[in-house]
Amino acid sequence: MAVPKRKMSRSNTRSRRAQWKASAPTLVTCPQCRDPKLPHTACPNCGTYNRRQVVDPA
Repeated sequence: MAVPKRKMSRSNTRSRRAQWKASAPTLVTCPQCRDPKLPHTACPNCGTYNRRQVVDPA
């Protein structure tokens, strides 16, 4: 197992951690109602997926 030979300095640790950023999820438009939704999921507004009704709209 790899083990560091020396202690990592604070500046190196913090600059490495600075790359951990939260990114906004990519959204696509629903083909039925044109509402933004997550890709590969049923639309929460109209309840369709792949142009088929799969769930009752909330």
